[in-house]
Formats: sequence, structure tokens, C-alpha cells
Amino acid sequence: MTSKMKPNGSAKISIKDKTIELPVYSGTVGPDVVDISKFYKESDHFTLDPGFTSTASCESQITFIDGDKGTLLYRGYPIDELAENSNFIEVAYLLLQGELPNEEEYQQFNHNITYHTMVHEQFKTFFNGFRRDAHPMAIMCGAVGALSAFYHDSTDVTDQRQRVVATHRMIAKMPTIAAMAHKYTVGQPYIHPRNDLDYTENFMQMMFAVPAEKYEINPVLAKALDKIFILHMDHEQNASTSTVRLAGSSGANPFACIAAGIACLWGPAHGGANEAALRMLEEIGDVSNIPEYIKRAKDKSDPFRLMGFGHRVYKNYDPRAKVMREACHEVLDALDIRQEPTLKVAMELERIALEDEYFVEKRLCPNIDFYSGITLRALGFPTEMFTALFALARTVGWIAQWKEMYEDPAQKIGRPRQIYTGAAERRFIPRAKR
Repeated sequence: MTSKMKPNGSAKISIKDKTIELPVYSGTVGPDVVDISKFYKESDHFTLDPGFTSTASCESQITFIDGDKGTLLYRGYPIDELAENSNFIEVAYLLLQGELPNEEEYQQFNHNITYHTMVHEQFKTFFNGFRRDAHPMAIMCGAVGALSAFYHDSTDVTDQRQRVVATHRMIAKMPTIAAMAHKYTVGQPYIHPRNDLDYTENFMQMMFAVPAEKYEINPVLAKALDKIFILHMDHEQNASTSTVRLAGSSGANPFACIAAGIACLWGPAHGGANEAALRMLEEIGDVSNIPEYIKRAKDKSDPFRLMGFGHRVYKNYDPRAKVMREACHEVLDALDIRQEPTLKVAMELERIALEDEYFVEKRLCPNIDFYSGITLRALGFPTEMFTALFALARTVGWIAQWKEMYEDPAQKIGRPRQIYTGAAERRFIPRAKR
């Protein structure tokens, strides 16, 4: 990757009797950054930034977020335009290569992904080591990590051709593995992928088809799921993406790096938000109970919080939620299930959040997790599969970020520092004298 940062002056930090001058750089859009990479060497001081919320760990040309304006761009393209006009494979190519493909490039990339969707037959026996009631994310953590044992011919990160093959394999096999994890936990036979279906349709038939009858794919439902995948593909340097980059900085193979990302995504504060939102709707139970829960949500002394409203990054409306809301209502209409109790609660909560002065003032709009949870439930996915679907979609972003990290000549092995507050140096005392 060729750096596109532009010099934009300098910043000075005075510590005791010494002044340190640090370069300032500008990106294409967004705030300028102060380069502190040589700060320790010149000042003998570290900077402290818990959670790295004010620190840029890398230069990236993939995704841009402006939380105040409610903007999300993939390679410069607004997320809503991509979700409405493109499809999973085309956006995956964009994230990986930097530009939208022409027809020939699209067909070739689609072919490469389609013909890598099957997994090694011995891979199926690997699943037998899990308990039958294992969480799909637990299975995916282990299964994806195990890919390096089955496909060791594409684990040499110094070989450009092997990196490409690993990329295709990872994106292609993730829906197969996710569907196998589901089938394993419900005790149904695995369904093989089909080369005549597109990426999302193929995943749906592997998830829901059974050998005893023909599975019909509803195009409205397939399009909604495709949008969910596009909307979740990448989201800048979040916890799981940073984990993938950190693991990759050591030279670890891409299968291991993605397994690390899946483990991080599993955390309820990250990938489990849509699952938490749906569980909240189930807890509320009935529309008649909503006023009580709204009252509790407004009470600062009450630990209850409305899940699926507001966002850590987006202080305006989540741009992904706008697309997801439309897709959600299209699915509900296509299935004619608006009267289902949980969905009735969701629709009434949505109405209140968009009209109630308290929610409007605090910008607690329904976010993508709120709508995606409702939509995935309507599509027939069990709640425990929600985060696995997130991992499936985010794999593209993780791979793109890993690829960019590896090709960045400025990248170093990750090594955050700390401020130590433990015991000072002391001498060992024999046990008998303590």
C-alpha cells in the first residue's frame, strides 16, 4: 500500500523543560492526526489512551466513518448506494481491490469464490468433537482456526499467490462453515453448496434445506439477507478488526487471524448487540408492557437499557439502519407476519423512539442491530446464529484489512505499551521467613 497521508504542519508538546515537535498529517477526509511514533524516543514518555479511542493504529484506505454526520463509506462509496444497487460479491471485490469490478473481473472473482465453497470431506469429522448443543460461534472459532491444518498450501503469507488463494477460500468457505455449525447443533445433515446459486442464496439453502424436500428461495428474503451482509462487511478499526490486524502483524496465517477476529466478535459488547436487542424484545413480551420499560429506560437509576438504540460511533442516525429499516419492512410484508408478538413490540418501540422527545433529543434512534435482529428472526434464523452471520459478512472486511496491513511497508508488529502501577522492585524472601 502506498501512503496517501499529506503533511499538514506540526504539533508541539512541552514536558518539563523540553518541547517535542511532532508531525501532523491529513487524510482524504476526517480529522488530522498527530504522529506520535517517535514520541517515546524523543521524550522518554508514553501516551495513555485506554481502548485506543483517540489513537490511529494504522493508515487505511478501506472504510471511513463520520459519526457526527452519520456517514459510512466503503472505498469512498456511500453504504446505502452499495446496499441498494450492488451485491455481496461485487462489494467484496471493491473492499479487496479498491475499485468496483468490470464485468470480466466480476465474473472471474465470482467464479473463484463459487468454486471454493466446498470444504474438505475430512473437515466434517472435525465437527464431531463438539458437543451437540455447542454455540455456533464456539464451533466457528475452532473450525476456522482448523482451516490452516486442512489447507496448509495457502498459509505462507510471504507468497503472494498463497495469500490470494487463502482470501478466496476464507470468503467462500465461511458460509459453508456457518451453515454446518447450525446443522450440527440442530441434528440435521449437512447440505452441500450449489454452484448455480449466488453467494447469499447458496448460504440460505445450506442453512434451511433438508434432503427430504425441495427448498424454494424467496428473492425478497435473499435480497434482504444480502443487504445485511453488505452492511456488516467492514466498520473501520473496531475491536475485532484491530484484533485481526494485531494477530496478522506477527506474520500469523490468515486463517488464524480470522479465527482471532471471530473470538473477539463473539463478545456481547461487539457482535452480540443484535442478539441482545432481540432478547430485550422477548423480555418486554407484549405491547402493553412497553410504557413500563420506556419509563425504566428514562430512569438513570434503573440498570435497564433499551438495546438496539443509539450507537457508540454514530451520534446521528446510523446510515446502515436506514437501509436495514426498509429491508426489514419488506421482509415483514413479504412474510405477512407483522402480528407476531415480538415484532409487534419492535414496531411500537420503533415508533416511540422516532417520535418521543426524550429519544429524539438524545439521538437514541434505532440502529442496525435493532432492525437486523428483527429481520433475521423473521428470516428464520435462530438467535444464536446472529453473531455467526455477522462473522460471515465481516470476514470480507477482516481479509481486506489483513491484506492492507500486510502490504503496508510502515506496518510493524503490534506492541502497545502500558503505565505500570504494580509493586516496585523488591527482594525474594524464603517461605519459612515470610
